[in-house]
Amino acid sequence: MPSIDVCYSPELLHLYELEGKAVVAVDVLRATSTMVTAFAHGATDIIPVMQLEECRAYAQQGCLTAAERNGIKAEGFDLGNSPFAYMHAGIKGKTIAITTTNGTRAIRLSEAAKEIVVGSFLNLQAVADHLEELQLDVIVVCAGWKGKFNLEDTLYAGALAERLQAKFAFENDATLASLYLYHAAKEDMVTFLRQSSHVQRLENLEIHKDIEFCLQHDVYDVLPVWKQNRLVDLRVEEFKS
Repeated sequence: MPSIDVCYSPELLHLYELEGKAVVAVDVLRATSTMVTAFAHGATDIIPVMQLEECRAYAQQGCLTAAERNGIKAEGFDLGNSPFAYMHAGIKGKTIAITTTNGTRAIRLSEAAKEIVVGSFLNLQAVADHLEELQLDVIVVCAGWKGKFNLEDTLYAGALAERLQAKFAFENDATLASLYLYHAAKEDMVTFLRQSSHVQRLENLEIHKDIEFCLQHDVYDVLPVWKQNRLVDLRVEEFKS
């Protein structure tokens, strides 16, 4: 039986063996939710990068550029980190280069894994189904906030553990703790997260609708995976083949 484990921060990845495993990179508020939304609205591929200047350079290749720092859209880029900015026809067929405070870092630091999947509540079941098919040991890599633990990514890890618990063993107490937190929160996650640090940060930026949207379950049947230095929607790739 494969296992599922949870890494609460990219800063802890040195404690985990990624080789031969599947990583689910998650930044619920808001990077991975935004990436899933972009694919759902027709983006061809997404290139996550860690630095602003590296992202900006992709504009010369005809890419849309997206950047966020500390919850705010960075100046001089086409897009920020709100999923609502990606719900229009101009996204279809585009390559998007994106850098965010936490989420893109979690993805790039997981490159030693056999498979990297981008997870959010919006595509929770699509991720769970794919992991069941893969039958690899899973590590959920929570983006956290600037290297520190956060609550919303941990709740996602618990939700994924709930979906997989019949067919995956729990590797350690981090998975169990995530599941218990999710059970406590799932009836009203918006209220449960109201006192969390990142929700308060976003509330101060008046991004209420983003929070509520990103906590919805199973909105999209989208499966972003890491292929050849970029993310593609595996559902679309499978259809093409």
